[in-house]
Amino acid sequence: MSEPTARRGGMVWALVITSVAGFMAALDNLVVTTALPSIRKDLGGALGDLEWTVSAYTLTFAVLLMFGAALGDRFGRRRLFLVGITVFTVASAAAAMAPGIESLIAARAVQGVGAAIMMPLTLTLLTAAVPVAKRGMAYGIWGAVNGLAVASGPLIGGSLTEHISWHWIFWLNVPLGLALIPLARLRLSESYGTGAPLDFPGTLLASGGLFGIVYGLVRGPADGWTSSLVLTGLFAGSALFAGFIIYSVNAKNPMLPMRLFRSRAFSGINAASLLMFLGMFGSIFLLSQYMQGVLGYSPTEAGLRMLPWTGMPMLVAPIAGILSDRIGGRPVVAAGLFLQAAGLGYMSYVVTTDVSYSAQLPGLILSGIGMALFFAPASNLVMSSVRPQEQGIASGANNALREVGGALGIAIMASIFSAQGGYQTAQTFVDGLKPALVTGAAVVALAGVATLLIPTRRRAAELAATSASAEPAGSVDSAGSSESDSVLENAGR
Repeated sequence: MSEPTARRGGMVWALVITSVAGFMAALDNLVVTTALPSIRKDLGGALGDLEWTVSAYTLTFAVLLMFGAALGDRFGRRRLFLVGITVFTVASAAAAMAPGIESLIAARAVQGVGAAIMMPLTLTLLTAAVPVAKRGMAYGIWGAVNGLAVASGPLIGGSLTEHISWHWIFWLNVPLGLALIPLARLRLSESYGTGAPLDFPGTLLASGGLFGIVYGLVRGPADGWTSSLVLTGLFAGSALFAGFIIYSVNAKNPMLPMRLFRSRAFSGINAASLLMFLGMFGSIFLLSQYMQGVLGYSPTEAGLRMLPWTGMPMLVAPIAGILSDRIGGRPVVAAGLFLQAAGLGYMSYVVTTDVSYSAQLPGLILSGIGMALFFAPASNLVMSSVRPQEQGIASGANNALREVGGALGIAIMASIFSAQGGYQTAQTFVDGLKPALVTGAAVVALAGVATLLIPTRRRAAELAATSASAEPAGSVDSAGSSESDSVLENAGR
């Protein structure tokens, strides 16, 4: 089908609309965590029920991301984006008005469905509206807003709960969603993917596999890793996902073409994204509790003290996007990941039961700069490693891997924390936190190594020349550019 149809609005409107939508979806990953005690006081429920208010969103979000992207490619990205915003907004209002814990969990699951539809389409719609030369800067702003949402979720949730009510965690989404719906309808261009029929067998295999794996990872720390449900989820999910890979290799029109992973650019940035979110999510999850439970800060105070880390993307990510346009995304992403690893390693060294804030500050700043350098160029590398018609599914796959990485990070680092320490005293908390942070630093450093697998610009030019010489004359995709042009333009970044 066609590339974007001409439409009034332009780059600025697309950037505003997609950034705000991405902020809403990313924020709800962790925004509930600091509000759980208040929710339990108002709605009741056991500890396991409260955990499901977080897990229900994570599960549906991660499981349906690739399917949401495929629907957008098939039926129109703007059209499905509007559907996703509508579902997310209505579910947010339902969560705010939930009369009991069961209805809140159900509303959170529906929120995840809406987020899974709209989140991967934010990048494809933005890419369609922005000229190639300015995409790094645009991705930088988009990445800054999304990075801030992920990292500041506990701060925003804690502040709203502490000063107003936990209901406003969800009410916050409603006016934003109501404003975005007409703006997206009027200001965004419609675009499509390849026009291939929906891959229902692949969708069922991928969704079932991701559900089992994410379910097992989310419930492992709470239910025990030897629990029958946890083991069933992990093994069945792994088997289904392996079946999805085998099926996709042989299918005529698979939801996620396995040939994309032959590209070192696509494989490298997706591996780096999974590992980055694994280390980052687990670290933020534990450090926010450390600042409150050990150092005695309120949720708002802890969030403010983490701003050198969580707020840095707003300052640095746009610059990182511009740098990626000039020197390529590979060195910027690698530098960011190694800085993030250094920051986490430093934090593991200095954390004690009474460490001063000034002693923590260098680690927070290093981590913040590193995270900011990652987000924008990483998005650029993902979107530029495939042809325009494949950008929707590439975005969905990358977002799904990030979500799985986040769930895996919390599960692994919580398990290390529990094995080496615990919540009994401040010292046992620190005893568990240190090895968990060392693990997070090592995983993020490994993500930096994965980034180095991405071809350099010179190597990309060689690949493009080889591809061009092997490709029959006149072989052009529907956007009017050959696949070799895509390799030349993108893989070398």
